[in-house]
Parts: sequence; C-alpha cells; structure tokens
Amino acid sequence: MRIDMVTKEFPPEIYGGAGVHVAELSRVLAGRLDLRVHAFGEARDSDYHGATVSSYGIPRGLEDANAAVRTLGTDLAILPNLAGTDLIHTHTWYANLAGHLGGLLHGVPHILSAHSLEPLRPWKAEQLGGGYRVSTWAEATAYSSAAAVIAVSEGMRRDILAAYPDVDPERVRVVHNGIDTELWTPQTGVEALERHGIDPRRPTVAFVGRVTRQKGVPHLLRAAAQLDPEVQLVLCAGSADTLELAAEVNSLIAELQSTRDGVVVIEGMLPRAEIMQILSQATVFACPSIYEPLGIVNLEAMACGTAVVASAVGGIPEVVQDGVTGRLVPLAQASDGTGTPVDPEQFVRDFAAALTSVLDDRQQAARMGHAGRQRAIDHFSWDAIAGRTVEVYESVLR
Repeated sequence: MRIDMVTKEFPPEIYGGAGVHVAELSRVLAGRLDLRVHAFGEARDSDYHGATVSSYGIPRGLEDANAAVRTLGTDLAILPNLAGTDLIHTHTWYANLAGHLGGLLHGVPHILSAHSLEPLRPWKAEQLGGGYRVSTWAEATAYSSAAAVIAVSEGMRRDILAAYPDVDPERVRVVHNGIDTELWTPQTGVEALERHGIDPRRPTVAFVGRVTRQKGVPHLLRAAAQLDPEVQLVLCAGSADTLELAAEVNSLIAELQSTRDGVVVIEGMLPRAEIMQILSQATVFACPSIYEPLGIVNLEAMACGTAVVASAVGGIPEVVQDGVTGRLVPLAQASDGTGTPVDPEQFVRDFAAALTSVLDDRQQAARMGHAGRQRAIDHFSWDAIAGRTVEVYESVLR
C-alpha cells in the first residue's frame, strides 16, 4: 500500500502540535507501508525512518503574494508527484487542497486529519487578511468531499460536525494524537534551568507554546499576578502571530515583572532536551487555551511526570483527568466562534485558583504527575495510533 502524506510542517521545521503529530505518525507508519511525505519548506533529508520525503519551497513568482496564495501555489506544485499513490492523507488546511485536487486528478481517495478548524480560529484574519477567506474555502472544500476525516479527539469530532454540517458523520473517525513516552521522560538534570535563569528550588508554573489567541497567554499572565510571590513563571514562547498580540503580551509581561521576580521568558524554539528539563522540574504545567483540538503539549508535560492545569475546552478533557492528572478549569465561551470567555475575569480567577491548589500541595502535584505519565503510556502510544490510522486507510480502500 502506497500512502502519500502532505503536510506544511515536517522535521526539522516544526512549530506546533500538528507537526509533532505528522512526524511521529510518519516514523511509525514508515515501517508498515510505502510512505511518501510531501512537505512544505526548504530541502531536507529525503529519508525519514524509511519514509521518502520531498520538499517544496514557495513557487517562483509568489514570494511576495499573500500567505494563503503562497500555500495554494505549493499545493499545486505537489500534485504531479502524487501520481501512482493509493491514497492521499493531508494535515491542516495548508495541505488540504493538494489532497482534494490530487484525489480528483489521480482518481484516488483523499483523507484528512483535522488538527484545527478555520471557522473556529477567526482571529487568523488578523494574520491573513483576505487570505483567511481563502484558507476557510480551501478547508471547507476538502472536508465536503474527503473519503474520511480523522478527528484528533471526540471534542474535535463535535466541532467538525458543527462547523461542516454537510459532512456525513459516518466519515468522521476519532484517532487521538499521541506521545512517545520513551522519548519524553522525566528528567532530573537542571542544566537547562540554570542556563535560562530558572531557580529549580522555587515552585514553578511552566508554559510552552506559540503566542496565539488560541493559546490564551494573556489569561495566564493575568492569572499569574494572583499567585503567591514565591511562585516562578516560566514562559517558553514562540513569536506572536500579530504585532497587536505581541504588544498586549509584552505589556502584561512588563507589568508582571514590575511587581514580582521569577518571571522568566524564553523566546524561540528550544531543543527537546531542554524543554523536557523545564517541564520535568516545573511544579505544574499551564494550558490556558481557548481552543485546543487535543493539546499534544499537555501529553508532553504528562509524559515528563508533571501535573497539568488546563482549560476544559475541545479535546483537553479527553487527556487531562480532573483531580487525577491535574485540574480542569471551566470556561464559558461566546457562541460567535471566537472562543472568547464570556467572563474573562472569572476565568482568570478560576485559573489562578486551580494553579494555587496544585502549587500549595507539592505531594499532590507529584501524585498527579505520576498518574499523568502512566495515562500517557497507557492510552496515547504512537504504535496504537498508527494501527488505528491504517484501519482508516483500509476502510476507504476496500
């Protein structure tokens, strides 16, 4: 069976959960079938654990075009190289049109994995302008005709059927994201902490993620102001999506740093070894997202043996068990698709209270961390997820 996978993110260019998913799934699938990966970006190694990898830069003449237009240009460049495949599997809207058109052109099934939904991320209009309407159209077109849609959680499945009511529910299957618990493990070292100015002796709240509206960083920063002054906040944050969001977050950080010490901001992507040390040594990991189909980063923290406090949105409650592996914070949201909290101040107070409940009982935090790692091992292995993915492939090829 030849499977052609299309993705924007692939090693070494990974910046989000979808990229982690594709990399790990590809690693396991390559030993089971003929896997060929078509990835956006600069030239990279053509072999990835036995999978054949092709890379596609921005097509000539589109360098200065809207980001959505550049994406569609790359999708078109991929189409000829899909010839001969048995099935096309795409990830995120960036790749969906390549799968849709490739399926039509070559007469093969197209399935897609849903890691997020454009209609539920309206803040992206800040980044893409009119390109957001293009990305939404590309995604809707692919979903309406895909042979199968893989949702990374039950919560995501509900969102898909609400956003795209014309999609047959029978075509939407749930296959969770996963975690390699042999790779992501609790770490005892503190070299990375010392290098970044983190005090390993203090109770610590850690955040790892991009600065997007989706991740709720401003809510976390406001909640941090309500924590005991002894608590250290470590933000491992990528660049902000927009200048406006960057200004808001930087202002909140400056305000927090003016009233307390122990606010550590680490910009850019860190090596996995350093991330594991920071997660392992943290008392609690914070995930204040207002939208999260599953949240691989929560699995990464759990695999490192760290308790998690997270908003109870999307697929997060399928990962974090309230009172067992951490705390879930209720979040009443506006019904306009933005995910905006109905009462932002209440959400901030509730999030701060949940963090405090874990921080104040270090033995409880340790128990939650241990239970979280065991849950990651028992329920989210990549071998099991690859097996369920192959079952979806086989079901549409019968």
